[in-house]
Amino acid sequence: MRHHHRHNRKADGRFCRRLFTTLLLAGCTLTAFSATAANVRLTIFDCGTIYVYDVRTFSLTNDETTVRELFVPCYLIEHPDGRLLWDAGLPPSMVGQGRIESPPDMAMSYENSLIDQLAELSLTPADIDFAAYSHMHFDHVGAANAFSSATLLIQDTEYQAAFVDKDNPYFQPDLYEELVDSEKVILSGDHDVFGDGSVVIISAPGHTPGHQVLSLKLDNFGPLILSGDLYHFRKSRELRRAPQFNVDAEQTFRSMDKVEALIKAEGATFWIEHDKALADTLDLAPAYYD
Repeated sequence: MRHHHRHNRKADGRFCRRLFTTLLLAGCTLTAFSATAANVRLTIFDCGTIYVYDVRTFSLTNDETTVRELFVPCYLIEHPDGRLLWDAGLPPSMVGQGRIESPPDMAMSYENSLIDQLAELSLTPADIDFAAYSHMHFDHVGAANAFSSATLLIQDTEYQAAFVDKDNPYFQPDLYEELVDSEKVILSGDHDVFGDGSVVIISAPGHTPGHQVLSLKLDNFGPLILSGDLYHFRKSRELRRAPQFNVDAEQTFRSMDKVEALIKAEGATFWIEHDKALADTLDLAPAYYD
């Protein structure tokens, strides 16, 4: 179900924590509380478009798919115990620059920055409690520096590659350099963000050393999994192809198996984040899914 009304989530969080205490004192179970209190909301932002002229680096032939435009999303997940940003789009410096060519095989455009879109919801980066990026490629951490006050949730292998080794040719450290001193939770696998199963980071390495996807339990919409860059195209999933620029193809295939099994086990809807045709069917901010 999709809605357009919004209100103060932190006030909700305080109420829910008081209710939780009351329920415990009354002898009620955590399971009963979680079922009524998760109340997760997902908002989708348009954080740019990537135009791909040649898809062969994705291990597809140019005849296998006609898709050449990739949607670049950012997501806000609101939970009674806090707000989580998942992915931060293209760099804000691209906003309003029109179509920016990136030879030899790509171009990008970005019309309305994530920061401005949050402002339209009366939110600032300081209102974000947690930030988790599917991985540290430039089109997923473009605005990351703005969220340095949020607690960063990052796999240990991704942290090592991004902040210690700094030798991945597809990472741009200047886009997240202000996170060096951010509070961090270094992960070594799957992570239940709020402790009630409603928002779970799923470790799915291979595209990058610590790539991850996000599993959500939405009361009305149902279970939903956001792909990160496990796949870029529908054909990537259909044909089981790992891009040439992935750090580990075999690890990618194992992650595909893990996530596909999770989708089946949970009966989850699966969104390929870069799928422009899918994005065109979704309600973007200020609407939300719950």
